Amino acid sequence: MKHLLLLALALAFPGGEDLRAAGGEYLREDNLAYRDENSPGWDAYMKERCVLDLYRPKGRRGFSTVVWFHGGGLRGGKKAVPRQLQGQGIAVVAVNYRLFPKVKCPSYIEDAAAAVAWTFKNIERHGGDMKRIYVAGHSAGGYLTSMVGLDRSYLQAHGIDADRIAGLIPFSGHTITHFTPREERGIPDKQAVIDRFAPLFHVRDDAPPLVLITGDRELEMLGRYEENAYLWRMMKVAGHEKTKLHELEGFNHGGMAAPAFGILLKVLKGR
Repeated sequence: MKHLLLLALALAFPGGEDLRAAGGEYLREDNLAYRDENSPGWDAYMKERCVLDLYRPKGRRGFSTVVWFHGGGLRGGKKAVPRQLQGQGIAVVAVNYRLFPKVKCPSYIEDAAAAVAWTFKNIERHGGDMKRIYVAGHSAGGYLTSMVGLDRSYLQAHGIDADRIAGLIPFSGHTITHFTPREERGIPDKQAVIDRFAPLFHVRDDAPPLVLITGDRELEMLGRYEENAYLWRMMKVAGHEKTKLHELEGFNHGGMAAPAFGILLKVLKGR
């Protein structure tokens, strides 16, 4: 579905509110470890990278939480609480994860799952509703979002059922196997692969609600809209009735994130 520029901007900044002032006071705890010395492969790099920031409403309970994965091609980037999600009455768990070339697939997917599992095991004591945990991210973070939510095995390793996730909202993420795992195996970047490291490999009718968002197909990274459209179609064919696809007209891969936050906020607030 295409969204006109004005609609996308309206969604990105609902009501014209000052986002940071809209939801009262907030608390922030930085660099909380979501892995420890008992984690397989524990080393100095895991200790450095496997940390998260928790941003949450002060003195409130029962709020939604979004686990947010940064982009960077699985080889760069760092955690940040997006400005558009601040002051919105929700908690944000902003996650760092290990990166290529220091690790290879599936280490970064396993880290993403560990961070989501940490959220399920800890958010209630911080006031959040365990039944309202969403997962989202941009680009590589969108890929991790889909992998953790569609392939049950990663969260099963932590005793968590992936279907407990309230919703998956990947921003312009690969749905074929990501180009970094392909590069690790010497596969050219223009050779599409769908294997167990592809969200498309894990199409199923009982997955959490899935909201796929991309930029304009003519401005996006090569094939990014089309592969998301294919996942949307195959989820529908499989009988998954809660998959949606949004194409943000006029926005490229990087620029689409700003209006996509408006869609994410509507999902988080049940609109």
